[in-house]
Amino acid sequence: MAVIIQEIVGEKHGERFYPTISGVGRSFNCNPTGHARPEDGVVSLALGLGKTIVDGGRCYSYCPAYPRSPLPYTGLGDLMDATQNRFLAVHMGPIADYDPLKETEFLVELPLEVAESDEVLNFLVSSYDRQAERLYPGLFGPGPRVVDFAPLLSVEQIPLNHLIKELLRLSREAMQADVEIEFAVNLHPRQGLPARLGFLQVRPMAALTEEVLVEESELQGESVVVASRQILGNGSREDLMDVVLVKPDTFDPARTREMAAQIGQFNQALLSAGRPYLLVGFGRFGTSDPWLGIPTAWGQISGAGAIVEGTLQNMRPELSQGSHFFHNLVGFGVYYFAVDPAAGGRLDLEWLRSRPVASDSGLVCHLRLERPLRLRVDRRRGRGVIVHD
Repeated sequence: MAVIIQEIVGEKHGERFYPTISGVGRSFNCNPTGHARPEDGVVSLALGLGKTIVDGGRCYSYCPAYPRSPLPYTGLGDLMDATQNRFLAVHMGPIADYDPLKETEFLVELPLEVAESDEVLNFLVSSYDRQAERLYPGLFGPGPRVVDFAPLLSVEQIPLNHLIKELLRLSREAMQADVEIEFAVNLHPRQGLPARLGFLQVRPMAALTEEVLVEESELQGESVVVASRQILGNGSREDLMDVVLVKPDTFDPARTREMAAQIGQFNQALLSAGRPYLLVGFGRFGTSDPWLGIPTAWGQISGAGAIVEGTLQNMRPELSQGSHFFHNLVGFGVYYFAVDPAAGGRLDLEWLRSRPVASDSGLVCHLRLERPLRLRVDRRRGRGVIVHD
Protein backbone atom coordinates (compact mmCIF):
# COMPACT_ATOMS: atom_id res chain seq x y z
CA MET A 1 0.00 0.00 0.00
CA ALA A 2 1.26 3.48 -0.87
CA VAL A 3 0.19 6.92 0.31
CA ILE A 4 0.59 9.94 -1.95
CA ILE A 5 0.55 13.39 -0.37
CA GLN A 6 -0.36 15.95 -2.99
CA GLU A 7 -0.98 19.68 -2.69
CA ILE A 8 -4.56 20.64 -3.55
CA VAL A 9 -4.84 23.11 -6.43
CA GLY A 10 -7.35 25.88 -5.85
CA GLU A 11 -8.05 29.15 -4.09
CA LYS A 12 -10.26 30.14 -1.18
CA HIS A 13 -13.20 32.44 -1.74
CA GLY A 14 -14.92 33.06 1.58
CA GLU A 15 -15.95 29.60 2.80
CA ARG A 16 -15.47 28.09 -0.68
CA PHE A 17 -12.31 26.49 -2.09
CA TYR A 18 -11.97 25.51 -5.74
CA PRO A 19 -9.69 25.89 -8.78
CA THR A 20 -10.59 28.25 -11.59
CA ILE A 21 -10.46 25.37 -14.08
CA SER A 22 -10.30 21.59 -13.84
CA GLY A 23 -9.45 19.52 -16.87
CA VAL A 24 -9.03 16.07 -18.33
CA GLY A 25 -7.14 15.44 -21.57
CA ARG A 26 -6.78 12.32 -23.69
CA SER A 27 -4.26 11.87 -26.47
CA PHE A 28 -6.69 9.66 -28.39
CA ASN A 29 -10.31 10.62 -29.06
CA CYS A 30 -12.71 7.79 -29.79
CA ASN A 31 -15.43 10.24 -30.86
CA PRO A 32 -13.84 12.91 -33.10
CA THR A 33 -16.04 15.43 -34.88
CA GLY A 34 -15.53 17.79 -37.80
CA HIS A 35 -11.95 17.90 -39.09
CA ALA A 36 -10.53 16.23 -35.98
CA ARG A 37 -8.80 12.87 -36.18
CA PRO A 38 -8.73 10.36 -33.31
CA GLU A 39 -5.02 11.01 -32.72
CA ASP A 40 -5.71 14.76 -32.25
CA GLY A 41 -7.08 13.94 -28.79
CA VAL A 42 -9.79 15.58 -26.72
CA VAL A 43 -9.84 17.89 -23.69
CA SER A 44 -12.68 18.50 -21.22
CA LEU A 45 -12.71 21.66 -19.07
CA ALA A 46 -14.93 22.70 -16.18
CA LEU A 47 -15.23 25.51 -13.68
CA GLY A 48 -14.52 24.34 -10.14
CA LEU A 49 -13.67 20.86 -8.93
CA GLY A 50 -12.87 18.16 -11.49
CA LYS A 51 -15.50 15.86 -10.00
CA THR A 52 -17.86 17.59 -12.44
CA ILE A 53 -15.94 16.04 -15.34
CA VAL A 54 -15.09 12.63 -13.94
CA ASP A 55 -18.68 12.04 -12.82
CA GLY A 56 -20.04 12.82 -16.26
CA GLY A 57 -21.53 16.23 -15.47
CA ARG A 58 -21.79 19.25 -17.74
CA CYS A 59 -18.41 20.38 -19.02
CA TYR A 60 -16.87 21.76 -22.22
CA SER A 61 -15.05 19.27 -24.48
CA TYR A 62 -13.00 20.29 -27.50
CA CYS A 63 -10.21 19.09 -29.78
CA PRO A 64 -6.87 20.68 -28.79
CA ALA A 65 -5.77 20.67 -32.46
CA TYR A 66 -8.80 22.82 -33.36
CA PRO A 67 -9.64 24.83 -30.22
CA ARG A 68 -11.64 27.45 -32.15
CA SER A 69 -13.91 24.97 -33.92
CA PRO A 70 -17.52 25.32 -32.77
CA LEU A 71 -19.11 22.35 -31.07
CA PRO A 72 -21.82 20.49 -33.02
CA TYR A 73 -24.84 22.12 -31.37
CA THR A 74 -27.89 23.05 -33.41
CA GLY A 75 -28.20 26.50 -31.85
CA LEU A 76 -27.46 28.79 -28.94
CA GLY A 77 -30.24 27.25 -26.86
CA ASP A 78 -28.70 23.78 -27.16
CA LEU A 79 -25.27 25.17 -26.26
CA MET A 80 -26.62 26.90 -23.16
CA ASP A 81 -28.50 23.77 -22.11
CA ALA A 82 -25.40 21.57 -22.51
CA THR A 83 -22.76 23.76 -20.84
CA GLN A 84 -22.15 24.30 -17.15
CA ASN A 85 -24.67 26.23 -15.08
CA ARG A 86 -23.45 25.06 -11.65
CA PHE A 87 -20.06 24.12 -10.20
CA LEU A 88 -18.59 22.17 -7.30
CA ALA A 89 -16.45 23.57 -4.49
CA VAL A 90 -15.09 22.44 -1.13
CA HIS A 91 -17.07 23.92 1.77
CA MET A 92 -14.54 25.29 4.28
CA GLY A 93 -17.03 26.31 6.97
CA PRO A 94 -18.90 24.24 9.55
CA ILE A 95 -21.26 21.50 8.33
CA ALA A 96 -24.63 20.58 9.76
CA ASP A 97 -24.22 16.78 9.82
CA TYR A 98 -20.78 15.20 10.15
CA ASP A 99 -20.62 11.88 8.32
CA PRO A 100 -17.07 10.59 7.60
CA LEU A 101 -18.45 7.84 5.34
CA LYS A 102 -20.13 10.30 3.00
CA GLU A 103 -17.79 11.24 0.15
CA THR A 104 -19.49 14.55 -0.59
CA GLU A 105 -20.11 15.87 2.93
CA PHE A 106 -17.72 18.82 2.42
CA LEU A 107 -18.76 19.53 -1.18
CA VAL A 108 -21.23 22.20 -2.24
CA GLU A 109 -22.84 22.73 -5.63
CA LEU A 110 -23.29 26.40 -6.48
CA PRO A 111 -24.76 28.48 -9.32
CA LEU A 112 -22.62 30.48 -11.76
CA GLU A 113 -23.63 33.71 -10.07
CA VAL A 114 -21.49 32.73 -7.07
CA ALA A 115 -18.43 32.22 -9.28
CA GLU A 116 -19.09 35.59 -10.92
CA SER A 117 -19.18 37.24 -7.51
CA ASP A 118 -15.86 35.50 -6.75
CA GLU A 119 -14.42 37.13 -9.93
CA VAL A 120 -13.35 33.86 -11.56
CA LEU A 121 -15.44 33.93 -14.75
CA ASN A 122 -13.51 36.57 -16.72
CA PHE A 123 -11.58 34.05 -18.83
CA LEU A 124 -14.10 31.20 -18.80
CA VAL A 125 -17.30 32.50 -20.35
CA SER A 126 -18.96 34.20 -23.27
CA SER A 127 -21.76 36.71 -22.66
CA TYR A 128 -25.00 36.84 -24.60
CA ASP A 129 -25.91 40.16 -26.21
CA ARG A 130 -29.70 40.20 -26.51
CA GLN A 131 -29.77 43.05 -29.04
CA ALA A 132 -27.25 41.42 -31.38
CA GLU A 133 -28.53 37.93 -30.53
CA ARG A 134 -25.03 36.49 -30.36
CA LEU A 135 -22.29 35.49 -27.95
CA TYR A 136 -19.17 37.57 -27.33
CA PRO A 137 -16.08 36.13 -25.58
CA GLY A 138 -15.64 37.52 -22.11
CA LEU A 139 -17.64 38.79 -19.19
CA PHE A 140 -19.67 41.93 -19.82
CA GLY A 141 -23.20 43.24 -19.72
CA PRO A 142 -26.19 41.72 -17.94
CA GLY A 143 -26.85 38.88 -20.39
CA PRO A 144 -26.64 35.15 -19.68
CA ARG A 145 -23.19 33.54 -19.32
CA VAL A 146 -22.08 30.49 -21.29
CA VAL A 147 -19.09 28.55 -19.90
CA ASP A 148 -17.38 27.88 -23.26
CA PHE A 149 -13.84 29.05 -22.30
CA ALA A 150 -13.82 31.25 -25.43
CA PRO A 151 -11.36 33.84 -24.02
CA LEU A 152 -8.84 31.01 -23.65
CA LEU A 153 -9.64 28.87 -26.71
CA SER A 154 -10.88 31.32 -29.35
CA VAL A 155 -9.12 34.55 -28.33
CA GLU A 156 -6.12 32.82 -26.67
CA GLN A 157 -5.70 35.51 -24.03
CA ILE A 158 -3.67 32.90 -22.13
CA PRO A 159 -1.85 30.05 -23.98
CA LEU A 160 -3.48 27.31 -21.89
CA ASN A 161 -4.28 25.06 -24.85
CA HIS A 162 -0.64 25.11 -26.04
CA LEU A 163 0.47 23.93 -22.61
CA ILE A 164 -2.13 21.14 -22.54
CA LYS A 165 -1.04 19.94 -26.00
CA GLU A 166 2.57 19.84 -24.86
CA LEU A 167 1.68 17.92 -21.69
CA LEU A 168 -0.21 15.35 -23.75
CA ARG A 169 2.69 15.00 -26.20
CA LEU A 170 5.33 14.60 -23.50
CA SER A 171 3.16 12.18 -21.49
CA ARG A 172 2.52 10.03 -24.54
CA GLU A 173 6.24 9.92 -25.34
CA ALA A 174 7.07 8.96 -21.76
CA MET A 175 4.38 6.25 -21.57
CA GLN A 176 4.88 5.03 -25.15
CA ALA A 177 1.09 4.74 -25.31
CA ASP A 178 -1.99 6.92 -25.53
CA VAL A 179 -2.55 8.69 -22.23
CA GLU A 180 -5.13 10.42 -20.10
CA ILE A 181 -4.08 13.37 -17.93
CA GLU A 182 -5.82 15.38 -15.22
CA PHE A 183 -4.92 18.94 -14.28
CA ALA A 184 -6.22 22.04 -12.46
CA VAL A 185 -5.56 25.72 -13.09
CA ASN A 186 -5.67 28.88 -11.00
CA LEU A 187 -5.89 32.17 -12.93
CA HIS A 188 -5.43 35.72 -11.72
CA PRO A 189 -9.02 37.04 -11.56
CA ARG A 190 -8.39 40.17 -13.65
CA GLN A 191 -5.16 39.79 -15.63
CA GLY A 192 -5.23 36.01 -15.98
CA LEU A 193 -1.48 35.88 -15.44
CA PRO A 194 0.31 34.92 -13.35
CA ALA A 195 -1.42 31.56 -13.55
CA ARG A 196 -0.62 28.19 -12.05
CA LEU A 197 -1.31 24.76 -13.54
CA GLY A 198 -1.18 21.70 -11.32
CA PHE A 199 -0.41 18.49 -13.23
CA LEU A 200 -2.37 16.02 -11.11
CA GLN A 201 -1.95 12.61 -12.78
CA VAL A 202 -1.24 10.70 -15.95
CA ARG A 203 -2.18 7.15 -16.87
CA PRO A 204 -2.04 5.06 -20.06
CA MET A 205 -5.13 4.35 -22.09
CA ALA A 206 -5.77 0.85 -23.43
CA ALA A 207 -3.43 -0.14 -26.24
CA LEU A 208 -4.59 -1.27 -29.65
CA THR A 209 -3.81 -4.98 -29.82
CA GLU A 210 -6.23 -7.13 -31.80
CA GLU A 211 -6.49 -6.16 -35.46
CA VAL A 212 -10.18 -5.85 -36.27
CA LEU A 213 -11.50 -4.58 -39.59
CA VAL A 214 -15.00 -3.16 -39.88
CA GLU A 215 -15.79 -1.95 -43.40
CA GLU A 216 -18.05 1.03 -43.96
CA SER A 217 -20.51 -1.21 -45.83
CA GLU A 218 -20.96 -3.38 -42.73
CA LEU A 219 -22.71 -0.56 -40.87
CA GLN A 220 -25.80 -1.18 -43.01
CA GLY A 221 -27.92 -4.30 -43.42
CA GLU A 222 -30.98 -6.05 -42.02
CA SER A 223 -28.96 -8.01 -39.45
CA VAL A 224 -27.33 -4.90 -37.93
CA VAL A 225 -28.62 -4.22 -34.42
CA VAL A 226 -26.12 -1.48 -33.54
CA ALA A 227 -23.79 0.50 -35.80
CA SER A 228 -21.68 3.44 -34.70
CA ARG A 229 -18.76 5.65 -35.68
CA GLN A 230 -18.40 6.73 -32.05
CA ILE A 231 -16.93 3.75 -30.24
CA LEU A 232 -14.58 2.75 -27.45
CA GLY A 233 -12.54 -0.42 -27.31
CA ASN A 234 -10.95 -2.63 -29.93
CA GLY A 235 -11.76 -6.27 -30.54
CA SER A 236 -14.63 -8.69 -30.90
CA ARG A 237 -16.87 -11.02 -28.91
CA GLU A 238 -19.65 -13.49 -29.66
CA ASP A 239 -20.99 -14.42 -26.23
CA LEU A 240 -23.71 -11.84 -25.57
CA MET A 241 -27.02 -13.68 -25.24
CA ASP A 242 -28.67 -11.21 -22.86
CA VAL A 243 -29.77 -7.63 -23.36
CA VAL A 244 -30.71 -5.17 -20.62
CA LEU A 245 -32.85 -2.59 -22.40
CA VAL A 246 -34.06 0.73 -21.01
CA LYS A 247 -37.58 0.78 -22.43
CA PRO A 248 -37.93 3.65 -24.90
CA ASP A 249 -41.74 3.72 -24.70
CA THR A 250 -41.74 4.53 -20.97
CA PHE A 251 -38.58 6.65 -20.87
CA ASP A 252 -39.02 9.69 -18.64
CA PRO A 253 -36.00 11.97 -17.89
CA ALA A 254 -37.49 12.62 -14.45
CA ARG A 255 -37.16 8.92 -13.56
CA THR A 256 -33.57 8.20 -14.58
CA ARG A 257 -32.53 7.45 -10.99
CA GLU A 258 -35.19 4.71 -10.88
CA MET A 259 -33.80 3.35 -14.15
CA ALA A 260 -30.30 3.23 -12.66
CA ALA A 261 -31.57 1.22 -9.68
CA GLN A 262 -33.43 -1.24 -11.92
CA ILE A 263 -30.38 -1.66 -14.16
CA GLY A 264 -28.36 -2.42 -11.03
CA GLN A 265 -30.74 -5.22 -10.08
CA PHE A 266 -30.47 -6.86 -13.50
CA ASN A 267 -26.70 -6.36 -13.43
CA GLN A 268 -26.36 -8.15 -10.09
CA ALA A 269 -28.46 -11.11 -11.25
CA LEU A 270 -26.60 -11.53 -14.55
CA LEU A 271 -23.22 -10.98 -12.92
CA SER A 272 -23.96 -13.70 -10.37
CA ALA A 273 -25.01 -16.03 -13.20
CA GLY A 274 -21.81 -15.32 -15.12
CA ARG A 275 -23.72 -13.93 -18.12
CA PRO A 276 -22.18 -10.83 -19.74
CA TYR A 277 -24.84 -8.72 -21.41
CA LEU A 278 -25.48 -5.85 -23.79
CA LEU A 279 -26.76 -2.72 -22.01
CA VAL A 280 -28.84 -0.35 -24.14
CA GLY A 281 -30.02 3.02 -22.84
CA PHE A 282 -30.49 6.65 -23.75
CA GLY A 283 -28.45 9.72 -22.86
CA ARG A 284 -25.28 9.39 -20.81
CA PHE A 285 -24.61 6.44 -18.56
CA GLY A 286 -22.65 7.28 -15.43
CA THR A 287 -23.59 10.96 -15.47
CA SER A 288 -23.96 12.93 -12.25
CA ASP A 289 -26.73 15.00 -13.88
CA PRO A 290 -29.88 12.82 -14.13
CA TRP A 291 -31.33 15.14 -16.79
CA LEU A 292 -28.47 14.26 -19.17
CA GLY A 293 -28.89 10.50 -18.92
CA ILE A 294 -28.96 7.62 -16.46
CA PRO A 295 -26.80 8.23 -13.34
CA THR A 296 -25.54 4.68 -12.90
CA ALA A 297 -22.67 3.94 -10.56
CA TRP A 298 -20.00 1.58 -11.88
CA GLY A 299 -21.24 -1.22 -9.66
CA GLN A 300 -24.67 -1.04 -11.33
CA ILE A 301 -23.29 -1.82 -14.83
CA SER A 302 -20.09 -3.73 -14.03
CA GLY A 303 -21.33 -6.96 -15.62
CA ALA A 304 -22.00 -5.44 -19.04
CA GLY A 305 -19.90 -6.70 -21.92
CA ALA A 306 -20.92 -3.78 -24.13
CA ILE A 307 -22.81 -0.53 -23.58
CA VAL A 308 -24.91 1.40 -26.09
CA GLU A 309 -25.94 5.02 -25.57
CA GLY A 310 -28.75 6.09 -27.88
CA THR A 311 -30.95 9.16 -28.17
CA LEU A 312 -34.66 9.82 -27.92
CA GLN A 313 -36.75 12.87 -28.68
CA ASN A 314 -36.73 13.79 -24.98
CA MET A 315 -33.12 12.72 -24.32
CA ARG A 316 -30.58 14.08 -26.80
CA PRO A 317 -27.45 15.28 -24.95
CA GLU A 318 -24.00 15.17 -26.47
CA LEU A 319 -22.99 11.53 -25.95
CA SER A 320 -19.78 11.87 -23.99
CA GLN A 321 -18.92 10.67 -20.52
CA GLY A 322 -16.68 11.53 -17.63
CA SER A 323 -13.07 10.43 -17.57
CA HIS A 324 -13.35 7.83 -14.81
CA PHE A 325 -16.39 6.28 -16.46
CA PHE A 326 -14.45 5.87 -19.71
CA HIS A 327 -11.39 4.64 -17.83
CA ASN A 328 -13.45 1.90 -16.19
CA LEU A 329 -14.78 0.82 -19.59
CA VAL A 330 -11.28 0.65 -21.03
CA GLY A 331 -9.76 -1.03 -17.99
CA PHE A 332 -12.41 -3.76 -17.81
CA GLY A 333 -12.62 -4.36 -21.56
CA VAL A 334 -16.20 -3.11 -21.93
CA TYR A 335 -17.10 -1.99 -25.46
CA TYR A 336 -18.92 1.30 -25.93
CA PHE A 337 -21.16 2.52 -28.76
CA ALA A 338 -22.64 6.03 -29.01
CA VAL A 339 -25.48 5.90 -31.54
CA ASP A 340 -26.39 9.20 -33.13
CA PRO A 341 -28.64 8.76 -36.20
CA ALA A 342 -27.52 12.17 -37.48
CA ALA A 343 -23.94 10.81 -37.65
CA GLY A 344 -24.96 7.61 -39.43
CA GLY A 345 -25.46 5.49 -36.32
CA ARG A 346 -28.09 2.78 -36.09
CA LEU A 347 -29.99 1.21 -33.21
CA ASP A 348 -32.64 -1.32 -34.26
CA LEU A 349 -35.12 -0.91 -31.43
CA GLU A 350 -37.82 -2.69 -33.40
CA TRP A 351 -35.76 -5.90 -33.52
CA LEU A 352 -34.85 -5.63 -29.83
CA ARG A 353 -38.47 -5.12 -28.79
CA SER A 354 -39.44 -8.24 -30.74
CA ARG A 355 -37.14 -10.47 -28.61
CA PRO A 356 -38.49 -12.58 -25.74
CA VAL A 357 -38.69 -10.73 -22.42
CA ALA A 358 -37.20 -12.72 -19.55
CA SER A 359 -38.02 -10.10 -16.92
CA ASP A 360 -39.55 -6.62 -16.82
CA SER A 361 -39.10 -4.13 -13.96
CA GLY A 362 -41.26 -1.36 -15.42
CA LEU A 363 -38.69 1.02 -16.87
CA VAL A 364 -36.08 -1.59 -17.83
CA CYS A 365 -36.41 -5.11 -19.23
CA HIS A 366 -34.15 -8.13 -19.66
CA LEU A 367 -34.20 -9.86 -23.05
CA ARG A 368 -32.95 -13.43 -23.44
CA LEU A 369 -31.70 -14.27 -26.96
CA GLU A 370 -31.69 -17.64 -28.68
CA ARG A 371 -28.35 -16.99 -30.39
CA PRO A 372 -25.46 -14.77 -29.29
CA LEU A 373 -24.91 -11.37 -30.84
CA ARG A 374 -21.71 -10.85 -32.81
CA LEU A 375 -19.78 -7.70 -31.89
CA ARG A 376 -16.75 -6.13 -33.58
CA VAL A 377 -15.08 -2.82 -32.80
CA ASP A 378 -12.44 -1.30 -35.09
CA ARG A 379 -10.88 1.50 -33.09
CA ARG A 380 -8.31 2.47 -35.72
CA ARG A 381 -11.02 3.28 -38.24
CA GLY A 382 -13.57 4.40 -35.69
CA ARG A 383 -16.31 1.89 -36.53
CA GLY A 384 -18.26 -0.63 -34.48
CA VAL A 385 -21.07 -3.03 -35.29
CA ILE A 386 -23.28 -5.56 -33.49
CA VAL A 387 -25.23 -8.03 -35.63
CA HIS A 388 -27.66 -10.89 -35.07
CA ASP A 389 -27.92 -14.15 -37.02
